[in-house]
Amino acid sequence: MTFRTLIWRLLGLLGLLLLAGLWVLLDASPVLAQDKVVNYTYAQLANQDFSHKDLAGGVFAAADMRGINFEDSDLSNTILTEGVLLGANLKGANLTNSLMDRVTLDFADLTNAIFVDAIATRTRFYDTTITGADFSGAVLDRYQAKLLCDRADGVNPITGISTRASLGCQ
Repeated sequence: MTFRTLIWRLLGLLGLLLLAGLWVLLDASPVLAQDKVVNYTYAQLANQDFSHKDLAGGVFAAADMRGINFEDSDLSNTILTEGVLLGANLKGANLTNSLMDRVTLDFADLTNAIFVDAIATRTRFYDTTITGADFSGAVLDRYQAKLLCDRADGVNPITGISTRASLGCQ
């Protein structure tokens, strides 16, 4: 192979890569902004009223939410990592697919809340009311699940699943 042939092959390969790159760039569609997505990372939200709100996809990472009211709110697909929800009202809240790693839910009211497929590792539920809560498919620490089973009762009115069954209580 001569030097000239090598140069033409390299230029051809470069041209092909350039065309492929242009094709990808010209074919790309813009990402649509989501108007309703909220970001309350590190926010001080103690005792605020967020009841009956559509907060799906919101971010509440490391927020202080002591005594907050999320009653009947849509919190599906939210990020609540390292949030403090001491004494929070989450009655009837939908937390499906939410990330709740290292959240403090002590003394919170989760009556009829939906935690389907939520991730709640290293999350605390001490003295939390869970009557009718649905934890189906949720990822919980084994120790916390055992503590929850000790006081699990009721059936979720939306999903029809008992709290004990959703936690896999024996």
